[in-house]
Amino acid sequence: MKISAKNILLNTGWQHDITLTIEDGVISDIKPGIDTDAEQYGTVIPGMINCHSHAFQRAFAGFSEQGSEGKDSFWTWRKIMYQFLAQLTDKDAQAIAKQLYIEMVKSGYTRVAEFHYLHHDQNGANYPELATMAKAIFNAAKEAGIGLTLLPVLYQYSGFGAQAPNEGQKRFINSTEQFNQLVSDCFELSKEYENSNVGIAPHSLRAVDKEALSAAVAHLTLLDKNAPIHIHIAEQQQEVNDCIAHYGKRPVQWLLDNMAVDKRWCLIHATHIDQQERQGLASSGAVAGICPTTEANLGDGIYPTTEYMLEGGYLAIGSDSHISVNPIEELRWLEYAQRLDRQKRALLATNKTPSVGQYLWQSAALGGAISTNTNAGELALGKQADLLVLDEQAMSLFAQKPQHLLDSLVFATQNNAIKHVMINGQWVVKDKHHPHEAESREAFSKLLGRVDLSS
Repeated sequence: MKISAKNILLNTGWQHDITLTIEDGVISDIKPGIDTDAEQYGTVIPGMINCHSHAFQRAFAGFSEQGSEGKDSFWTWRKIMYQFLAQLTDKDAQAIAKQLYIEMVKSGYTRVAEFHYLHHDQNGANYPELATMAKAIFNAAKEAGIGLTLLPVLYQYSGFGAQAPNEGQKRFINSTEQFNQLVSDCFELSKEYENSNVGIAPHSLRAVDKEALSAAVAHLTLLDKNAPIHIHIAEQQQEVNDCIAHYGKRPVQWLLDNMAVDKRWCLIHATHIDQQERQGLASSGAVAGICPTTEANLGDGIYPTTEYMLEGGYLAIGSDSHISVNPIEELRWLEYAQRLDRQKRALLATNKTPSVGQYLWQSAALGGAISTNTNAGELALGKQADLLVLDEQAMSLFAQKPQHLLDSLVFATQNNAIKHVMINGQWVVKDKHHPHEAESREAFSKLLGRVDLSS
């Protein structure tokens, strides 16, 4: 396949009148000029990678916004979420994930890292096949056409000091031995699904201890020494205080001191970090997985992105709870939070890339590729052909020169400006439509009608 673009954002920057040759899902040639035999497009940019997703929470969006006179927090939200997920079957989980992933693809995400911790049946018992719920996620990704990095979650305790899990967490819990078997099973499953890979996600320092964390990482490394490792960390101030009380150190510092944190690791949120932790994270090569809309929705706080990027840190974005499924909104609020915090403008940019929108898009896409250990995140020779074609009619209403295009996309567009989406060399969305969107939407809507949170 060949595609020609009038404007294309390659890893070297904006280029004009370029033809890509795509073979077996990979960009095999890049040549100047418009090839008359190629498919003709206007503006092409790299696809975005979603570094953090809890798919089932897409069906929970809207259920938790009832006020309580300022007494709500992440922890009260979590109680309602447990009540919701207790009702879901494996078929429900697949229907929700399929709807979510179609929405992701249509909005410009071409790969998702699924932080998957809903392992067992509604009573907390093992399925006959440990990976039943994982298989539902694989199937949903296949039907949606999105690339998948599955991250089975190790979850054992309700708090620091090996506190017993509560009733709402019974569907998450595995012994270390059983978890390692689940990971092995997921590796075998991934061989059946194109454009997928597997890592692990120790849930958090409060949900696993050092022994289990070390054993899970060691097992994963035997399966694949480059497989990604994601972990929730320092999302809430209470979590930081509890970690200090238990370990005598802040969470990120404890992780840096006790684990070989490197580019395999993605630290999700890491909101409440001090200067030493921030600099240690930046120099480690690990990725900070920032989820601006969820962190705002839950009242988590603001990550010190400006300083972190100046120190050479890698970042990726995630939609987490899916209160929003839109990479543009995540990037917009990544920058806006910094502006509000510092009362300055255009903070996330460099002299080399003065366009904030371009800097954010390229940084997050590349960081997402690192966080998922995938050959994606930029358009270059030998890279996977994950790309987006912008809607020229929609973009014609804003500044259109290449140096302004991604600023217009990120900060000015309100409606979806992604017209076509290619993933692994295949068109998954054409003219803003996905082939399974109608049937998926109907099934998802019916599922929502069955959910009862009245008790």
